[in-house]
Amino acid sequence: MNPALSVEFFPPKTPEGAARLAGIRQELYRIKPQFCSVTYGAGGSTQSGTLSTVAQIQGEGQEAAAHMSCVGATPETILEQLGQIKAMGVKRLVALRGDLPSGFGSSGEFEFAKDLVAFTREHFADDFHIEVAAYPEMHPQAKSPEADLKAFAEKVKAGADSAITQYFFNSDAYFRFVEDAEKLGVRVPIVPGIMPIGSSSQLLRFSETCGAEVPRWIRLRLQSYGDDVASIKAFGLEVVTDLCDQLHSAGAPGLHFYTLNQSAAVLAICSNLGWLAPAH
Repeated sequence: MNPALSVEFFPPKTPEGAARLAGIRQELYRIKPQFCSVTYGAGGSTQSGTLSTVAQIQGEGQEAAAHMSCVGATPETILEQLGQIKAMGVKRLVALRGDLPSGFGSSGEFEFAKDLVAFTREHFADDFHIEVAAYPEMHPQAKSPEADLKAFAEKVKAGADSAITQYFFNSDAYFRFVEDAEKLGVRVPIVPGIMPIGSSSQLLRFSETCGAEVPRWIRLRLQSYGDDVASIKAFGLEVVTDLCDQLHSAGAPGLHFYTLNQSAAVLAICSNLGWLAPAH
């Protein structure tokens, strides 16, 4: 039985990027995603790109999830945005704190993602299925693993329906996190986030920023390939296919792919595991 799969896109910045992404989405619909999420403008910059991409996905007959970032926002702007998202017929939200835009001294009335979750539940009851983020290897700004786990449990208590994790390459970290969350009374699905490996420099840069651990053996193998892109991709495909297989076999409730607006690696992983619908 195929797992529940979902994919994430970021809003393109140009008309050419939008046209290209439309083609990539069509390719990825072969994995029959449960939903497609669209990220929010970095640093709370803009949501218009998010919503136009969400509208296109819905127009293609797929379920879309809008990322929502609350840092530096006011209750009025959040109410307005949630109202707009609801009016579009969107049923799924990914509720995040987001990064503080530069120049902001404080985070305003929404200091944490749990504040956004609670506010959404208060004003929109059960209109949305709310996803939150989880960090099996600890949020880079958390004081300790215990504090991070507690913050996650509070988001769920505030009304989250499920969670998507930061990507990782060590399945033990994920299963340990799920076990520890259950001890704190968390009973919602925690879906592993999966990052395909296409470029070693990009992966190492991302991982540095977001606190995801690239195991030493993977890092050394990637570095040993130098500029040999074909070898990097083949090795990355093998590593991530194996990771997805481990997670699915051990009962993870689904897999969420960070596509980086690309389709080839995700399709290859799903093809390796027999999760790909035939092309029409």
